Amino acid sequence: MLALLKKEIRSFLSSLIGYVVIAVFLLLVSLFMWIFPGQWNTLDVGLSNLDTLFFIAPWVFMFLIPAITMRSFSEEKRTGTIELLLTRPLSDMQIVLAKYLGGVMLVLISLLPTLVYFLTVHFIGNPAGNVDSGGTWGSYIGLLLLGSAYVSIGIFTSAITPNQIVSFLVSALICFFMFIGFESLGSFDLFGPLDDAVIALGMNDHYKSLSRGLVDSRDVVYFGILTALFLFASRTVLQSRRW
Repeated sequence: MLALLKKEIRSFLSSLIGYVVIAVFLLLVSLFMWIFPGQWNTLDVGLSNLDTLFFIAPWVFMFLIPAITMRSFSEEKRTGTIELLLTRPLSDMQIVLAKYLGGVMLVLISLLPTLVYFLTVHFIGNPAGNVDSGGTWGSYIGLLLLGSAYVSIGIFTSAITPNQIVSFLVSALICFFMFIGFESLGSFDLFGPLDDAVIALGMNDHYKSLSRGLVDSRDVVYFGILTALFLFASRTVLQSRRW
């Protein structure tokens, strides 16, 4: 499994797509935080925080992560190497986990440069260091968990279709619905006393909770269960090829 994981990471970093994803993510966040005038510009607002990063990142990841995961199994199926992959002395779950962890590593790599933003707002604060460190680290944990869940969704959609474009579109659609769809449904007062429960099914409710700096086990468990469900679904799709 470790060899396959290394192969996945090398595949991401030896092709343009890995660097493009990281560059696009950092460019968009930087433009909104420091260049574009308005409510998301840290210098214009005059607050030493990373709210812009943690607001924009889930929406950017919603499209960039499906773009990097759409090749995971779709490319294997298109080139016919999926059969060779399945003959390796690895279980189906180990194959899925290797693909998944490779995607998570790329998400982590894309987040590491944003620590420069944290240092920047730390030093430009008045006084220096006047930044909500608890909320910031909670938001980073939430963003990593959110990105990991997106990766699991992308792995699943790549497993169900050999077409990369279809995989990208379906993955982006599922990520969008899981992030904001349940919250939108709950806001319409369609379910009466169950509205809060419906909202709690969505990622955004738990992501916002983590962003307050309090790492609640319920939020971590939510993302863990959601990620596991899509990974097990991916394994089931792989197993179906043996039936």
